[in-house]
Amino acid sequence: MKLILVILLSILDSLPGVQIVQDSMMTVLLDEAMNGKHELVEMDGYRVQIYSSNQQQTAKSEALDLEQKLRNGISQSIYVQYLPPFWKVRLGDFRTYEEAKEYKKQFVAQYPELMGDTYIVRDKILVMQ
Repeated sequence: MKLILVILLSILDSLPGVQIVQDSMMTVLLDEAMNGKHELVEMDGYRVQIYSSNQQQTAKSEALDLEQKLRNGISQSIYVQYLPPFWKVRLGDFRTYEEAKEYKKQFVAQYPELMGDTYIVRDKILVMQ
């Protein structure tokens, strides 16, 4: 799986007009996984969703702008996803609902203007083993 991920990222990165947007921590985690220090595993869990829109003219840029705004202000990984027809921004990799709930509480205290768009959602998460 590690090799497939590296090959896929290389191919995507070489395509004209394709920009890979990921949290800087992902680079560190992938490097550690590639060097056998840890194994990155996908499992069922929770994330805190802070944005979702299907407005084709603005949704992508709004999602990427929000990701950029939060990049240095929060400790969790930020995931910008296109799940047709919606652009979504989700935070964190929480194993339990209670962990996600606690983070959501902290997040809306820090960013109260996003409270109305903030939900806990089930998702596939990435964890180190």
